[in-house]
Amino acid sequence: MSEIPAKATESKDPSDGARTEAAGDAAAGIRPEDVPPGDAMWQSSPPGSIYDYIKVASFSIGPDGLVEQWSLRAEQLFGIAAERAVGMDPIAVFIDPDLQERGQRKMAEILDGREWTGVVPFRGPDSATGEPGRQGLAEVYVMPTRTQDGEKAAVCIVVDVRTLRSIETDLAASQAIFGQSPFGFLLIDPDLRVRRANLQFANTFGGTPDDHRGKGVYDYLQGPEAERIAATLRRVLETGNSITDMHVTGFVPGSDERRHWSINLYRVHSGSGRPIGIAWLGLDITARRAAAREAANARRNLALLNEAGARIGNSLDLETTARELLDVVVPGFCDLATVDLYQGLLAGDETPPGLADGSAELRRVAFASAVSDGPFAGSGDPVAVGAVHHYPFNSPCADALRTARPQWVPAEDGGLVQSTLAVPMVAHDTVVGIAQFARTKGSEPFGDRDRDLAVELAARAAVCIDNARLYRREHERALILQRSLLPPGDPVASGLDIACRYLPGNSSSDRPSEVGGDWFDVIELPGHRTALVVGDVMGRGLRAAVAMGELRSAVRTLALLDLEPAEVLSALDEIARGLGAPGGVQQATRAARRPREADLSEVYLATCVYAVYDSVTRRCTFANAGHLPPVLVEPGEAALMLDVPPGMPLGVGGEPFEEVEVELPEGALLALYTDGLVESRDHPLDEGLQAFVGALTDPSSPLEDVCDHVLHTLDSLHGEDDIALLMARVQGLPADSVGDWTLPREPRSVGKAREYARGQLQRWDMEPLIDTTELLVSELVTNALRYGEGDIRLRLLLDRTLVCEVWDSGLVQPRRRRARDTDEGGRGLQLVGLLSAAWGSRRTPRGKTVWFELPLPDGETGLADPAEALLSLF
Repeated sequence: MSEIPAKATESKDPSDGARTEAAGDAAAGIRPEDVPPGDAMWQSSPPGSIYDYIKVASFSIGPDGLVEQWSLRAEQLFGIAAERAVGMDPIAVFIDPDLQERGQRKMAEILDGREWTGVVPFRGPDSATGEPGRQGLAEVYVMPTRTQDGEKAAVCIVVDVRTLRSIETDLAASQAIFGQSPFGFLLIDPDLRVRRANLQFANTFGGTPDDHRGKGVYDYLQGPEAERIAATLRRVLETGNSITDMHVTGFVPGSDERRHWSINLYRVHSGSGRPIGIAWLGLDITARRAAAREAANARRNLALLNEAGARIGNSLDLETTARELLDVVVPGFCDLATVDLYQGLLAGDETPPGLADGSAELRRVAFASAVSDGPFAGSGDPVAVGAVHHYPFNSPCADALRTARPQWVPAEDGGLVQSTLAVPMVAHDTVVGIAQFARTKGSEPFGDRDRDLAVELAARAAVCIDNARLYRREHERALILQRSLLPPGDPVASGLDIACRYLPGNSSSDRPSEVGGDWFDVIELPGHRTALVVGDVMGRGLRAAVAMGELRSAVRTLALLDLEPAEVLSALDEIARGLGAPGGVQQATRAARRPREADLSEVYLATCVYAVYDSVTRRCTFANAGHLPPVLVEPGEAALMLDVPPGMPLGVGGEPFEEVEVELPEGALLALYTDGLVESRDHPLDEGLQAFVGALTDPSSPLEDVCDHVLHTLDSLHGEDDIALLMARVQGLPADSVGDWTLPREPRSVGKAREYARGQLQRWDMEPLIDTTELLVSELVTNALRYGEGDIRLRLLLDRTLVCEVWDSGLVQPRRRRARDTDEGGRGLQLVGLLSAAWGSRRTPRGKTVWFELPLPDGETGLADPAEALLSLF
């Protein structure tokens, strides 16, 4: 019988090591023919060989049927030391008693020279005690042999079946994972060559799994990508650090589509721990990347639309809105962009051309670039911002304007731009211009989704531009209306030097201001008196301007009735309460009857200060309806705000207005203004008022200079509101320009009045007016004697015209009537109307005043000759 050392654990036969190493490679999936030739085939079996996996135990049986030799593996498998096992009956050692008889027959057959292989139960060592007792199965291979003496013996090789089944399961699992994996699976050797590929990988790159044996990464990937992957494989092989979700880009045979994979790499070891290669698991993520890219584009588009909603349309200026569009799209959506608007639209045409033939003139109003400062540098489009141009009829841009549909613009050879979209800007079915979006070479070309986004962005900007156009039209109309309602030129007044300023709201702000309802007026009244008015309708826009016009007209009408300032504001308050309701001024009349029932939501509120200045007495009477106080600067004194009770704004109703009378010294400066001059968002009203008062330091300077100085000083204080500023310097009527007499109530006073008038006109060198004046004075004094009461007062005033006033205490106003041919009287007032430039009557605190006015004889008077006028009455 051959000698098997009981304690030996290493084969002394060199071929044993080679077989052991080959078995280890087989367990790792490497076939013998895959192993390159060399000295490695003759190495000694290292720890971790195939025999360590399957735990092969061996022992020999002598001619007597007893154990002669017992290996260390046998000790481990059966839990019996060699000292006990040698000399024992092997059947009795590890076969159950019930099966020992059958085992003895088999042993006899073996010793008779027959080989046997089978599976037999055995009692293995208990894990706790180490003694036999655990039931197990062993696969036994018994080989007959002979001793040196020629006697029959046997060598037994025993393997634990559980270990074999475990190895079988592991191999099956490994094969299933490798072969049935949905991932592309490679086993790469240390030379970075494919040693094994699964079917999934072969299906992707073509051929059978065996066709890929021996190939390297350069056979699948190109250029820098192959170098990157090869470096990564070497790093994994050297360090053992795994790589997860590494993205690889390349192409598959027969397709020009760029593919993307996610790969995982880890080093593979033999049972002994020796690195034998790298496992490659790859998953095609092309579709997933495309979906992620689509999702990212969708998020970007939504973000752009959200940004567009927040940033486009913050201004009502056409050019600013166009720039806001480009601020949104560059560089987030494109690299270059321009906006062209129809020139007619920018020039203020009523409506833009709409779906024209595309050849209308356009102006480039905005350009933006993330790569160049020039207008579409490298794109063949040399139009500069502000230039007026038109597109050729057959060009894509003209086609886009014609059809109101976006068009692709072909890229020029050698140019910077590779993809351009021409998108018409359509608002309310009307084309207002065109926007071009371009991407340079190196960027992803525009797709259908990009085209739809560009259309949406252009449409949003177009609506804002159209709104700005409509606003500009309304603003210009309102401004024209407002300016038409202001006094033309420089107002003139008796006894006053007048200067005024009107400025629309600050148009330098981001949002152009709407026209406001500020106004001022200078109204000449009888007796060389002057009404000064400054008002402000609350609100903005065309309706506010119209309301301002109606109030201004009402003020002029009421002023000519020669009402007291408080009465003017009371009547104006009633009118204002009806401006916002259907029926206009007629509604105001009804509201006046029901002052407590007026609905403030249907009225325009307004503030107003109304002052009447008498150039003879230099006294000024003020009434205020919620307006800022007038400012007075007396010679040698600091400016001060007059204490005029503000009252309620016009349109509120139900509250009376108070009057304040102030005597103005010669040379004094009076300033009336609106809140736009002294109030803004950044500066409180008190600060503005103090700045205004502080700016009025030199009232003796020319009024025009004073106005300019005030506006320059307060330029940083006023904001978007309109500004109305009215300044008047007092120049009272000289005493020698006034003739004033009191007449008793007796018939001879008529002659005395003619005498006083003649003498005064002679002193003034106004002889051409003597006859007419005497005749008209005689008529007015006669009427006062006949229909009036109390003493009579005659006053002549000489300034730019000659004014004659006759005062009495009667309350009955004179009424002009048509006299019949047979009437002896009733023609006096008709005569006054024929011979005077103007005449009228007004109430006074003590009665009434009847007056007439004659122009000075410096030129053609246009008045009738007294004699001819008398004859015409009969």
